[in-house]
Amino acid sequence: MRPSSSPSDGSLFGGVLHRGRVADAVSDAAWVRALLDVEVALAGTTAPPPAAAAIADACSHILIDVGALGRAAAVHGNPVHPLVAIIREIVPSQAREWVHVGATTQDVLDTAAMVIARRAVVAVLDDLTAAAEVTAQWAEAYRSAPMMGRTLLQQAVPIPFGLKAAQWLSGLDAARDRLRALTFAAQLGGAAGTLAGLATDPIEQFAARLGLSAPDLPWHTERSRIADLASALGIAAGAAGKVARDVTLLAQTEIGEVTEAAPGGSTAMPHKRNPIAAVSTLAAAAQAPGLVATLMGSLIAEHERAAGAWHAEWRPLRELLTVTGSAAAWLRECLSGLTVHTDVMRAAVDRAGWPLENHASADRPFGHADAFIDAALRHHHSPAAASPRAPDQG
Repeated sequence: MRPSSSPSDGSLFGGVLHRGRVADAVSDAAWVRALLDVEVALAGTTAPPPAAAAIADACSHILIDVGALGRAAAVHGNPVHPLVAIIREIVPSQAREWVHVGATTQDVLDTAAMVIARRAVVAVLDDLTAAAEVTAQWAEAYRSAPMMGRTLLQQAVPIPFGLKAAQWLSGLDAARDRLRALTFAAQLGGAAGTLAGLATDPIEQFAARLGLSAPDLPWHTERSRIADLASALGIAAGAAGKVARDVTLLAQTEIGEVTEAAPGGSTAMPHKRNPIAAVSTLAAAAQAPGLVATLMGSLIAEHERAAGAWHAEWRPLRELLTVTGSAAAWLRECLSGLTVHTDVMRAAVDRAGWPLENHASADRPFGHADAFIDAALRHHHSPAAASPRAPDQG
């Protein structure tokens, strides 16, 4: 399935910077729905069945003004507090005491973040997998197609285009491996991580209701899960950006070794054929490192509840998911329609004076490139790497 061509958020820059499915998966509406789902799961775990059913029914019909909720969040420092107040106001009186029992606001927001992130990562994986499939096909099909290798942006020695495709494939598969290895854990610790408000520990059931894993203990200020997620997303964005960078260089007018299927034009220069999908991949990927750094900084937190570091995660996490999803979606579009001009590649080799029959040895003009291509393809087609499964649920 090709990524959506329309901006999911309806904004001026959304068509370029909010590409694919992830932007919708992390939208304000998706966040509010995830917060409500967490409250329903909490009630289903801790409340008597009639009260849990009443809370679930209320949360399924509730209408939330996101702008008003955001303004109310400023009073208490997060949107969960006013949301819980709204739920308590609309549920039947006999169920009111069972809303948000035993939890703190961070429990709900962190758990919702894991629900959101898991859904978004599934979409990222879908686009990265489609891009990787294209590069795997090229690695096999073009294992003997010569092109000039380039080091420090200068021509070096001939390589097969299949090897370049195998390098792209290796990076994309490494990113996919990291994303698949992520564990998305629920959060439930109560006021200070002791669950003092509940007679029993319901974390296993609570997590299962949301399709998440159950942590050994609350992670309010042990944020390695967020750092792992940030690292994996940053690597995925970088892997996509690496491929896109090469495409933009190979698509230069003076090189002309690849061409995008739907290049963009210029208002001032009608002759131009800009590799817009690759350029947009790079625009998204370039934003990832700073966002990763901010999330890594939130590892340092005070005592049992951070004073600002937790709040600092919210926007960068959503933006990192968005830009990584956009990079993956744009790369999928870029590669799915890319034309590889092997004749132009071969002509560059000939102009450089590298008769392949005299290079290295007559029977091995590309050294051990075949073995490297085979290694990349073996990993790509291995049961673990080829599996379409979603990230680990624990």
